[in-house]
Amino acid sequence: MLAERIEFRPEADAEIFSGVAAAPAVFLLRGGDANSEPYVSKTANLRRRLQRLLSAPEEHTKRLNLRDRVRWIEYTLTGSDFESGLALYRALRSAFPKTYSNRLRLRFAPLVKLHLENEFARASVTTRLGRISGKNLYYGPFASRLAAEKFMNDALDFFKMRRCVEDLHPDPVFPGCVYSEMKMCLAPCFRGCSDEEYRAEVTRVESFLDSRGESLKRQMGAERDDASAKMEFETAAAIHARLDKLTPVLQQLPEFVQRIDRLHAVIVQKSVQKSVHKSVQKSAQPSVQDSVQQSPKAESVALFRVDGGAIAGPLEFPISGGEHAKSQSMEARIAAALEAFPASQPGSAIERMEHLAMLKRWCYRGSRAGEIFFADAKGELPMRRLVRGIGRVFKGEAPENEMRVNPAL
Repeated sequence: MLAERIEFRPEADAEIFSGVAAAPAVFLLRGGDANSEPYVSKTANLRRRLQRLLSAPEEHTKRLNLRDRVRWIEYTLTGSDFESGLALYRALRSAFPKTYSNRLRLRFAPLVKLHLENEFARASVTTRLGRISGKNLYYGPFASRLAAEKFMNDALDFFKMRRCVEDLHPDPVFPGCVYSEMKMCLAPCFRGCSDEEYRAEVTRVESFLDSRGESLKRQMGAERDDASAKMEFETAAAIHARLDKLTPVLQQLPEFVQRIDRLHAVIVQKSVQKSVHKSVQKSAQPSVQDSVQQSPKAESVALFRVDGGAIAGPLEFPISGGEHAKSQSMEARIAAALEAFPASQPGSAIERMEHLAMLKRWCYRGSRAGEIFFADAKGELPMRRLVRGIGRVFKGEAPENEMRVNPAL
């Protein structure tokens, strides 16, 4: 589960502490009793945290001390807070399969759901993800349910798809609702349209969401230009006004919101620092061997794959290729590394929802470190941007989106 495992003996605590890196990590403390509950956490400084928990207790202090209860220390060094969060999720999921979600305080990501399995499709906001290979489509993650609902309602104002949530049984005597009276719905509830007309409108909504609004912009732009060419200037002005109203709606849609079954991306984070390599003997011996080898800083970054919202990684990617890769471009090396890097395969929809929750938590953080690059509609990554992003993350420079906002960076 975790990369390193050493035995803790109170009489050799100083040697054990000195043999552990003073670096970010996720760790687990386990007692000698197999039935005892482990202590799992993450830290920005593993050595300091272990010293606090396992050093000889001070007098008149209420600080937690596990010195007499711990026999094994397990840990994995991490290069970023994102990697720490993912490693902590995996450790807690393994150690506490029934309560790990409450311990992590995961809040499922809000999604816009297009109910295509319904005979008369509609849209809604949900935090429950079904089969992404089914007919229903999901778009997200949004920062909050309020943001998802506002975008959905504002976007549907440009279409005539129904807003009601009931399963419809069309009846010509049904009076309809306020949306049908305002001509904002095709009113399939009382056969105000044919089934083919309603399906065509649903297809327009799906194309709008898939293209992040570009399909509607192109359609309205073409209609405006056509009206202008026919000297129908009032019609052209009305269409232009609708285009102006569409702009703030699309501005509500952050880059992170994607169609979930087509969500393919690469996250770039700093990798574990390997300037100092330490190895600690892991068996119960009279003394602990501690060897420290000075080595050059590893010039690498950590890559994480995101496929359908599920996260895989980290994959250590060296900035400089080996002798055999000197003739390859950086783009080719990245493509080869990702091709050999298997995608995550969640065992259930709940697990995929948890991955999306972690992705949403990281994406919408104000102090987010690292960068993410999404594949286009054809599944192709922006390799040139990805190469530049790897360089920025390795050098500790501002992300691309921050540089756009503030060109002085």
